[in-house]
Amino acid sequence: MQNNPLPRLAEVPQLRAALERHCRLRPGGIWEDTTGKHRVGCLDASQREDVQELVRYDLAQLALHDPPYNLVAFEKRSLGEFVDWCRHWVANTERVLAKDASLYVWIGADQSEGFQPLPYFMVMMRGTEFRPRSFITMRNQRGYGTQKNWMAVRQELLYYVKGSPTFSVEAEYTDIPKILRGYYKEVNGVVTENLERSKSDNIRAGNVWVDIQQVFYRMEENVNGCYAQKPLKSCGPANISRCV
Repeated sequence: MQNNPLPRLAEVPQLRAALERHCRLRPGGIWEDTTGKHRVGCLDASQREDVQELVRYDLAQLALHDPPYNLVAFEKRSLGEFVDWCRHWVANTERVLAKDASLYVWIGADQSEGFQPLPYFMVMMRGTEFRPRSFITMRNQRGYGTQKNWMAVRQELLYYVKGSPTFSVEAEYTDIPKILRGYYKEVNGVVTENLERSKSDNIRAGNVWVDIQQVFYRMEENVNGCYAQKPLKSCGPANISRCV
């Protein structure tokens, strides 16, 4: 990661004030495009009124959340306070989802702090209307670690459902070509090799994503202080899987 000289805005009020003049949104503001298909709000997801104002009377079929992981980079709360905060925005999300909908949540696991908050978030979700479906791992292009442990190169993505949303298996193929062959099986009296039985030349997506790369260490895309950047491509499988 390049050492960017731009300091954190929270630490330099003068710089923050200079940049805020160019911001389109202020706290409480909502921007909507001219076609009415997109809305962006500077709101508090833990506040029911803010979420309702953003979605209005629409109900979503898919929610993608990437909350802060209770890191020192932000206002660090006690673990109990963090989980309680998560409980609020999860409840607000459930209220504005259709009866059949999908929820994806990126969540961290600090190995130096008992892997918090991941397991605590999982336990909290047991008391919600959502049901777990997948524990997905995305492999980062680079990792961090010491000479005394395994390098950390993963990010966790939890997949939950409400009701019975569509999940299109046919759409869940990656960009990775299949290379393993030699597995034979008899189907209806005919012995075929695994590639002959395949529906695609590429492998299907599992719960470990290796074909999607994190952008954090790419200097031209790096944003100083943003520890949870995700590639736009990571939204693709989640969005495509709900399409028939």
